[in-house]
Amino acid sequence: MLATAFTELVGCRVPVQLAAMGGGITTPALVSAVSRAGGLGMLQSGGTRPLAERIDEIEHARAGPFGVNFVPALGQGEQPDVELAATRARLVEFFFSEPDPRLVELVHAGGALAGWQVGSVEEAKRAVDAGCDLIVVQGLEAGGHVRGTVALLPLLAAVLDEVEAVVPVVAAGGIATARAMAAALAAGADGVRVGTRFLATPESGAHPDYVAALLAAGDEDTVLTTRFSIGWPDAPHRVLASALAAVDAFDGEVVGALTVDGEPQPLPRFAARTPSREVTGAVDAMALYAGQGVGHVNEIKNVADIVTELADEAERLLRRWRRP
Repeated sequence: MLATAFTELVGCRVPVQLAAMGGGITTPALVSAVSRAGGLGMLQSGGTRPLAERIDEIEHARAGPFGVNFVPALGQGEQPDVELAATRARLVEFFFSEPDPRLVELVHAGGALAGWQVGSVEEAKRAVDAGCDLIVVQGLEAGGHVRGTVALLPLLAAVLDEVEAVVPVVAAGGIATARAMAAALAAGADGVRVGTRFLATPESGAHPDYVAALLAAGDEDTVLTTRFSIGWPDAPHRVLASALAAVDAFDGEVVGALTVDGEPQPLPRFAARTPSREVTGAVDAMALYAGQGVGHVNEIKNVADIVTELADEAERLLRRWRRP
């Protein structure tokens, strides 16, 4: 079994971290399934249900270590929520804002590890200076909101040159296969972050129409844009090209609704929210986030099978590549 500085630090068996996706996609069941399979499940802090309630479900599953992700740019990361997560999760991670020593101190005071997802070498160095215990390096290939402007492997190499001896580094962006995972580990990463691949699972909260669009897409069928910006303005994100075509062709300003506490809430055209199972309406015209590895997502599989496939095949490839 693969063992790295990442697995040793967070206490999991496999160097696979679930990308924390919003909009009700990373359900407690999905987080728990990744952790139970040996990886590190990550819960997105924002959602229609209280954070404490969702953490209760994960803890009740007794699946293993898990983490919680915050996006301060969206108003997440307020002290009570961070303190709550830090006392119950193994890792508290932040994204899409400048590394903040105050937040890192809050996490450490609660007893958790602090992480930051970064998109540049300078941001990685600032995260280390802020006291983070690990860094996630996100390449341009990533689905969802994208922090940086450089492809994963060159960015990973540059970041490792600066911080490899200081903190573990996790690679993120377009990783959907064991070969991509092995390549990132061979390049020096301590773990990989996987998002799009886990959307097509029974444990995912993604809307069935969203999953169907992912299964039909190829690696060239994504686009980086800022069009789905209502709720998260001026933030680059990678979506299926079909979603842009559908929203441009959509006639009207409300594409659907999200049910919250039994009441439908309108979803405006170009909303940043990802369509979960609680969404109704023109799902094909919503923010269908997907990374450039989406062409390898071609069937619905259980989380445990995906984690086992990634880890076992990546280990086999690494052994083969290292053979003299």
